[in-house]
Amino acid sequence: MDKKNEEKSIMERPPVVVIMGHIDHGKSTLLDYIRKTNIVDKETGGITQNISAYEVIHKDKESGEDRKITFIDTPGHESFSKMRERGAQIADIAILIVSAEDGVKPQTVEAWKTIEKNKIPCIVAINKVDKANANVEKTKGELTENEIYLENYGGKIPFVEISAKTGAGIDELLSLINITAMMEEFTGNKEENASGFVLEADLDSKRGIKATLVIKNGTLKKGMIVAVEDSFCPTNIMENFKGIAINEATFSSPIRLIGFCKIPKIGAEFKSFKNKKEAENYMEEWKKEKKIVHSLPKEDTDKKIIPIILKADISGSIEAIEKEINKINHELNATVNKGAIFRIIQKGVGPISESDIKTISGGENIIVIGFNVKIDKSAIELALKRGITISFFNIIYKMAEWLETEMEVRRPKVETIETTGSAKILKVFSRTKERQIVGGKVLQGRIILDKVVKIMRRDFEIGRGKIVNLEKAKTKVREVEEGSEFGMMLESKIEIVEGDIIESFNITQK
Repeated sequence: MDKKNEEKSIMERPPVVVIMGHIDHGKSTLLDYIRKTNIVDKETGGITQNISAYEVIHKDKESGEDRKITFIDTPGHESFSKMRERGAQIADIAILIVSAEDGVKPQTVEAWKTIEKNKIPCIVAINKVDKANANVEKTKGELTENEIYLENYGGKIPFVEISAKTGAGIDELLSLINITAMMEEFTGNKEENASGFVLEADLDSKRGIKATLVIKNGTLKKGMIVAVEDSFCPTNIMENFKGIAINEATFSSPIRLIGFCKIPKIGAEFKSFKNKKEAENYMEEWKKEKKIVHSLPKEDTDKKIIPIILKADISGSIEAIEKEINKINHELNATVNKGAIFRIIQKGVGPISESDIKTISGGENIIVIGFNVKIDKSAIELALKRGITISFFNIIYKMAEWLETEMEVRRPKVETIETTGSAKILKVFSRTKERQIVGGKVLQGRIILDKVVKIMRRDFEIGRGKIVNLEKAKTKVREVEEGSEFGMMLESKIEIVEGDIIESFNITQK
């Protein structure tokens, strides 16, 4: 494409917006209000499918133009950071929501640090201004104390006072989003193949593996192939955020794709290709890069990693739990070669939310722990759907005891085979397709009925069989001791000959 046509293809794109903040400060209520009042769907009367991202249309008061905004109902701050793997930004603008009743809380500060770290333009929404206990000025003061400097309060961060319940200030907030987007000049090239990020993914028992994606650049058309790391999906079944089948989508649009070969990683980048061969080449390159980047020191590769997602009531609890987990890792592995270590892959303060569960890909054997916290109803439903077990504790030493048991259950086991008896075959009497009647003498130990035995020939195992009948002096017995002769019926497809040795054994795991 020549430079002139390329410039023509680059155009303004709608902003992708995320709302962050402390639990119960009104994120969900705000999203619900915006969704109900700004999505027009004359055919179906509203959103028919549940999806974690959606588009709204807001009429600009000054120009009168309809401007599109994409909202993502993201996981909490920890997962939001994970979505920025490889330095990419899934969101263009962040809304930091703060309750005028409660003021600044720990998760407010943590959310702000995430926004700062990722250098995202931010708007502060001071919510619940309709409440009797609301104190807007006190909230602004607390924001300043935590180095969140608003306009006219020592900084440049725009803010708006809202009520997510009544809708007061919501139009002003949406206008502020559009102004910020225009100032930042978000653009995209509609002629390029689509790329973006995975928001959520799961296995639908009826439709197969599906994923919600947000396109950050380019155009995705029916017939193309989408690749996410080592997972791919044809775009034969592509839906918009309302669950309506579409043939094409472009930047800032949330879409759902159905038919992935394996569950793609949440937060990972996706690329699209004109054909399957190009997608396969991309996936092969990704595998090679991953092998180089993720090659671990020898001390780590020798041990199985048991991942933990941890949510607790306060930061102090997390610190204490981390200390206890490190203690288990060092002490248990020092005294016994356990071959496994715990690794906290995600942690946070507050209840276990749906967002926490969304970060777990299918097939991952992750331990989810809640310490002195509750769990959202939506998180319970999603965990049940995905078969994820969540364990709750309020006493640290009880949690430590439970983790020690879990390590014992999950650590790699080494099988040890111990020979308990051996016998020499002296005579073969008869043979059918799967059973043989033989006579022999116990050389050492004992030969026991119903045991599986190894069949040895010249010191090599040639197969196995099961003793289904055992006789001594023509009398049925349960076992025959060392030095005694016997007759037995052995169930095996291996043809036994005189001189073969059978060995009885036990398998123990250590």
